[in-house]
Amino acid sequence: MCEVCHKNIAEGFGKHTRPDKMHFCRIAKGSLYELADDLITAVDEGYLALDQCNYGRTLIEDALKSTNGYIGYLNSRQKSSWT
Repeated sequence: MCEVCHKNIAEGFGKHTRPDKMHFCRIAKGSLYELADDLITAVDEGYLALDQCNYGRTLIEDALKSTNGYIGYLNSRQKSSWT
């Protein structure tokens, strides 16, 4: 997972409310999508080979699945357990 995403999730984990935790997870997801776009740009500009881009996108997809899983977990929790 990219360092920025990791920091966003870590910051959200330290928050006390479920909505705050989810907010930072959504920020992390946005960072992952930005990173995917940066990989495509790097290929277009000749800085990165297509196979490297595809490998990076696979890692990003895995990170998105993990982040979505955590968001799903947070959604499944009762609001009363966060107060």
